[in-house]
Amino acid sequence: MKRVGMSLKWALFVWMAMVIWAAFLWVPTAGGFKGESARIVFFHVPTAWVATLAFLVSCITSVMYLFRRDQRDDSRASVSAGLGLLFAVLATVTGAIFARIMWGAYWNWDPRQTSITILLLIYAAYFALRGAVADPEKRATLAAVYSILAFVTVPFLMFIVPRVYWSLHPDVITNADPNNRLDSAHLRVLLASLVGFTGLYVWLYTIGSRIETIRRRRQQEVL
Repeated sequence: MKRVGMSLKWALFVWMAMVIWAAFLWVPTAGGFKGESARIVFFHVPTAWVATLAFLVSCITSVMYLFRRDQRDDSRASVSAGLGLLFAVLATVTGAIFARIMWGAYWNWDPRQTSITILLLIYAAYFALRGAVADPEKRATLAAVYSILAFVTVPFLMFIVPRVYWSLHPDVITNADPNNRLDSAHLRVLLASLVGFTGLYVWLYTIGSRIETIRRRRQQEVL
């Protein structure tokens, strides 16, 4: 198992290295984008996707905790929510860099920028809640309920709200704006990046869950 795990880690490392090489050196500059701004898409879209996936996993493991009352489920929910918050921050930062190149300002209060800011505040409050409750079982229960309710907002804030209102943000997946085009080579690299970042999330999630398990065992031994 250790050899398999090590092989997967090296495979992920090589995959991500190839994605970075392709993103910056293989594909040409995309039409309709200023300078090399389109290359940010290869990292911005995957981080936003992973944030959504991580929040979904946090919601699922929170539901599992409410049914099973297993502290390991609470740990997994917390780890995944933390990774979701991290990748949401990365998506926000890469999006701001893209906005600076394309529209001259890091922040325009575009619907997508506004919605992801709200999402960051919602999940920051999740950790504020966890830090405010001392009792482990009560903390896990309240956090689980909050995580489920918080995820209800994710589809609206990530997918629906930004498309209801006019937005500067180009939709490079559906190519709704004919001025912003990614050809087949760009889309292949984007797909490879999505796979790589998903693998990175799984790896970080596994490590985080193991750390939380060890921490809980040590706490029980002390008690």
